[in-house]
Amino acid sequence: MKIVTLTVLSTLLALAGCATVPPPPPAGLAIDRTLSARGQSDRVKYVIIHYTVSDTPRSVKILTTQDVSAHYLVTDADQPTVYSLVDESRQSNHAGYSNWKIYNQLNAASIGIEIVNPGYKDTPEGRAWYPFKPAQIDQLVLLLKDIVKRHNIRPENILGHNEIAPQRKLDPGPLFPWKRLADEGLITWPEPSRVAARLPGYQQQLPDIFWFQRTLAQVGYAVPQTGVFDTATRNVVAVFQTKYRPALFDGTPDAETAALLDVLTSPLPVLPAAPVAVPAGVETAPVE
Repeated sequence: MKIVTLTVLSTLLALAGCATVPPPPPAGLAIDRTLSARGQSDRVKYVIIHYTVSDTPRSVKILTTQDVSAHYLVTDADQPTVYSLVDESRQSNHAGYSNWKIYNQLNAASIGIEIVNPGYKDTPEGRAWYPFKPAQIDQLVLLLKDIVKRHNIRPENILGHNEIAPQRKLDPGPLFPWKRLADEGLITWPEPSRVAARLPGYQQQLPDIFWFQRTLAQVGYAVPQTGVFDTATRNVVAVFQTKYRPALFDGTPDAETAALLDVLTSPLPVLPAAPVAVPAGVETAPVE
């Protein structure tokens, strides 16, 4: 087993050093690179977080020898290693069929991060989820901050695999510490006092299903807009709850879920600037 593991890790180290370098132009072709167009943007607009549903050796084998891949892999060792498997300038096959806001097939516009974690197991007492190791999250936070800085990723664009594929994916699951990422300034989070202020109103009168569908779509989720509480809508509600209210994520569109959605989609009002006091006897002139 040691020989297999060492071989796999050697392969990873070799892959990690394979950054994309533009080849020289063929003989006879002269390319002038002194100009740069204004109309361009970074390929990377999203970061998608996954769990691997396997241990480190098997995760390494799958992500390096099969069609599925990821830009980064965070191991589950006591001192986790972060492996770079695909250069950020290139597309990795981690998202699959996916949708978020105006984007679909998010492989082309995202960086994928896999975290070694078994996911869950079904027991007679119910589904048991595996926690993430604190050291893994520490490394993930450092990695995300680096990616965000280099690609100017917006806080609402760091997502879980289940958010972009709510009908078929569960990762990173309810034990992924999204609140830690919010505390680090990496993602947006509904302010608790504003949620508490809105909760009584929704407890008295719950919005209809179309309101939930419309507001979930405003956040970014791909959800039917039919006014019918079908299985697809329940799945999306459950994914939203998994992230923002992991204590209960049964997919029921209740008052607390409505309050969370309301706050998340209602920006704080911008107050007018206070007038500047001018000392007596000082003349001011209008600014042209």
